[in-house]
Amino acid sequence: MSLKHRKLGRTSDQRRAMLRAMVTYLLENGQIKTTVTRAKEVAPLAEKMITLAKTNNLAAYRQSLSFITKETVANKLFKEIGPKYADRNGGYTRIVRIGPRRGDAAEMAIVQLV
Repeated sequence: MSLKHRKLGRTSDQRRAMLRAMVTYLLENGQIKTTVTRAKEVAPLAEKMITLAKTNNLAAYRQSLSFITKETVANKLFKEIGPKYADRNGGYTRIVRIGPRRGDAAEMAIVQLV
């Protein structure tokens, strides 16, 4: 049996906090630079937040606020990002591999909003 999610060398609460921060930063700035394994974990979470923003109701807004760490980013998600992808059915993020990191040769990637 394979694992559903990657553990990323952290306890569950640390992992959740890190992923929440990364998704918030991605939605705020449009792209983040991270390792490939982290990128593969962040992309589906960001896609879920954008899908929530497309419904654009109070329940969806509150649900996104429970995951996103900044209220300004949640406002941006529902006012700008959600309407931008209204006619698109998924595939809101892209992972681009950029080669190994210099210090420890970890495979790096850029996660960006399409």
